[in-house]
Amino acid sequence: MLRPKVPTMPTPTGLVAPLVTTSEHPAPAPSTPAPVSTVPASTRPTVQLTPGTALALVGGGTAVVLVVGAVLVSMLLAVAITGASVAICALVIRSLITTEAKRR
Repeated sequence: MLRPKVPTMPTPTGLVAPLVTTSEHPAPAPSTPAPVSTVPASTRPTVQLTPGTALALVGGGTAVVLVVGAVLVSMLLAVAITGASVAICALVIRSLITTEAKRR
């Protein structure tokens, strides 16, 4: 699906000036080119980040952090409220039990 496109050798688009030598010596004969290594090209697709995709990744990461943080804070708040209400219920029940015991 996401395959990199390898550009072909483009043709020159402007005027190309020939190489002019100013010395009286003839140009040396071209030497044989160095052997090209035959390393196979990688078949893994490459990921190229453009400024738009980088901005989208930063925005998505920020949204994930904010959502996870909000969930964790709300869970902590729920535990704190539950603990406080259980403590208040325990105080009320203890008060009712002690006043009932004093009446007898």
